[in-house]
Order: sequence, then structure tokens, then C-alpha cells
Amino acid sequence: EVQLVESGGGLVQAGGSLRLSCEVSGVSFDGYAIGWFRQAPRKEREGVACISGTDGITFYGDSAKGRFTISSENTTNTVFLQMNSLKPDDTAVYYCAIEKWWGSCPNPYGDKTYWGKGTPVTVSS
Repeated sequence: EVQLVESGGGLVQAGGSLRLSCEVSGVSFDGYAIGWFRQAPRKEREGVACISGTDGITFYGDSAKGRFTISSENTTNTVFLQMNSLKPDDTAVYYCAIEKWWGSCPNPYGDKTYWGKGTPVTVSS
């Protein structure tokens, strides 16, 4: 059974940093795409950053470029999202997702994509 557990969210002031973690069990990263998504109240789910578990190629959404960094530790099946220069607009619940796919990003609407329960991030102004 594939399980994802996110951690590291919390309350931070604008300009601060947080590091999110996603521990994945039930699969190894090779052959999988892993991504971070977020959803703010009354907004659509948004792709933040993705990484290929096979070759480490990354992809960033426009809101994350230059501020966030995704990385993976294949020995522990953990994916990280380092978030710097946080803004109030970054406030959302952040979800980790994984899909068996040779690309970098899991399909957020795919029926073979597994999700964690999310970790909330609140950025105060």
C-alpha cells in the first residue's frame, strides 16, 4: 500500500522559510514522479514543484521559481520542499503526490496518483 505523510508546515512571517517533508512508503522512487501541490481556500489546486524519482529532473510552477527548491532522498524515500522568501499568497495546504511515471510531475487528476493528507502553511504579513 502506498502511503504519503507530509510534515513541516506551520505559521511563519512573510520573508521567512519552511522546509516541508514527504515520507513515502510502499514504493521506491525509481520510475515514479513526485510532486508538491497546494490548495488555498476558494482557489484551484496548483502545482508547485515536481521531481523525477528516476533521474532527478525538476519542474517548478511559476509561483515557486526562484524561491522554492524540491529535492529527494531516495535512500529514505523522502521528498523535501525548501520554501524561502515566503509570501502571504503562499498560504495553503500543501500536498505531496506520487505517480508511476517516467516524467517529473504526477498527474494531479490521474486515478493512479497517490496523495498525502497535506500539511498547512500559513504566512502572516
